[in-house]
Amino acid sequence: MLEIGSIVDGKYKILNKIGQGGMSVVYLAMNERANKQWAIKEIRKDGTSNYEVVKQGLIVETDLLKRLSHPHLPSIIDVIDGEGTFLIVMDYIEGNPLSKILKRQGAQSQEDVIEWAKQLCDVLGYLHSRQPPIVYRDMKPSNVMLKPDGNVTLIDFGTAREFKSSSVADTTCLGTQGYAAPEQFGGHGQTDGRTDIYCLGATMYHLVTGHNPAEPPYEMYPIRQWNPKLSSGLEAIILKCTQKNPNDRYQSCAELMYALEHYKDLEIESRREYTKKWRLFLGSAIACGVFAASAVGFKVFANSQIRSTYDYYIQQGTEANSGGDYEAAITNFSNAIELAPENSEAYSKLLNEVILKDNVFSAEENATFSTLLAGTGSDVNEELLRNNDEAAYDELAYDLGDAYYYFYYDTEEGRQKAGKWYSIAAQSAVLDDRRKTVASTLEKIIDYTDALKSATIRPNGERQVSYQQFWDDLNTLINIDYESMGSRIVSVKVYQNFNSSVYADRQNFLNEGITNQQILDGLRTVRDKMRMVMGYEENTSSALLPASVKGDLEKAITSVESNISELEKTIAQGNK
Repeated sequence: MLEIGSIVDGKYKILNKIGQGGMSVVYLAMNERANKQWAIKEIRKDGTSNYEVVKQGLIVETDLLKRLSHPHLPSIIDVIDGEGTFLIVMDYIEGNPLSKILKRQGAQSQEDVIEWAKQLCDVLGYLHSRQPPIVYRDMKPSNVMLKPDGNVTLIDFGTAREFKSSSVADTTCLGTQGYAAPEQFGGHGQTDGRTDIYCLGATMYHLVTGHNPAEPPYEMYPIRQWNPKLSSGLEAIILKCTQKNPNDRYQSCAELMYALEHYKDLEIESRREYTKKWRLFLGSAIACGVFAASAVGFKVFANSQIRSTYDYYIQQGTEANSGGDYEAAITNFSNAIELAPENSEAYSKLLNEVILKDNVFSAEENATFSTLLAGTGSDVNEELLRNNDEAAYDELAYDLGDAYYYFYYDTEEGRQKAGKWYSIAAQSAVLDDRRKTVASTLEKIIDYTDALKSATIRPNGERQVSYQQFWDDLNTLINIDYESMGSRIVSVKVYQNFNSSVYADRQNFLNEGITNQQILDGLRTVRDKMRMVMGYEENTSSALLPASVKGDLEKAITSVESNISELEKTIAQGNK
């Protein structure tokens, strides 16, 4: 080790030791003739088992830095290769590494983190613009020095490399686990500028949350799960930076810099206001014939950020639902809807995979879903969805009709909403004929059920609605191929409804001229279809049915067979 007070190379006086790593010691030195302080990194041969390898790495590092000049990079002043020791003389960076500040203070303010990230993005962009490009590969808080003036400097270029376009994959695994991108661990492609973008995203995550991605739970969650007060725009940026696939990240530091400078434009809270301003701006731009290209460019850019975060919420919601975390699934799908209310995927997954997973549509679930469809302020999410994707809107309308008709029909609100959504589906220009037939038939049944039960009479003495029409509509429904529509559970509900209607209205059907044999044939059709769904016939399987539905189906089969037995006796007696 260098002695305090000694003179190195005849000009650098060692003042004190300021740092020590596994392979090196860093000293503060003074060039007394120039009256300037420097940092000297010492690597000793007797202190390093693989000294020559380390030395070669340091030569690469110093050669890199010698060619660089940037306000957020240290400068290499001198390299002294002595017997048994290797010294690097460089700028002395006064301040503390961000890792030390994190340890003392915990999470940092997002305003500071964004400012530091912009400076680091600038220096990474500079490195990537060299010929050939330089990939840093080890961005983390301990490699970033915060100076007293609030600016940062990137230090330690031990893992940096020049990008080789001919390489398919890196042969060495360099970087720090937790901050390193997947491609840094071999077999996942070559590291490039997007690798540094991942590492910067992981660094921002640690700085703004105080949670080290290299420690349990070894996963980077959306930052607002740690602190809901953080910006959803910054959350979107970090999520995009840390995508596993490099193609899903920002493709350049220029892209990332733009996002950091406009992070508030990506906030969920600003989304609606932004959309309004965008419409006005684009209209003005087109009218004036100027700025249209730049406006469209910004729109595409903003949408890419939103899509990335939206996909993350969808993924998290799906995983939470698979793991049985119902509340987390609802939260993630709701976040996705708030972020991009014009996209249908989150609505559909929330309804079909979460809310109806237990075949129950509760009042609380109805309130949650209705609130999400309504949106806030003057923007109605339902209208945004309809205007953005009519086909997806109509598909959702059909699913909502089923949800309210089969799982929420015992309330006045349920009947009204079932009728509304079936009406939309029935008039669809894009749904297949089977769904439109089901929707239009059930819309009619909902519309006339009350009149049918109250026996409303027209002025000419006829019923407003006949039981013959009801019978025809029920038969239309039981002869739809629900299996091929992927509606196994709905098919069970249809068959149960047919059986219960026969039980309740059989005499009314007979009074309208429908025969016992016709009713018996309908019940046999329903029984055979229920047996097929249950797996009793034609080697079909009921594995996809929840246990509760299987139990209900077994009871329904017993009930319909009882009705069949009763009718067969009635018909036999009538034929004697």
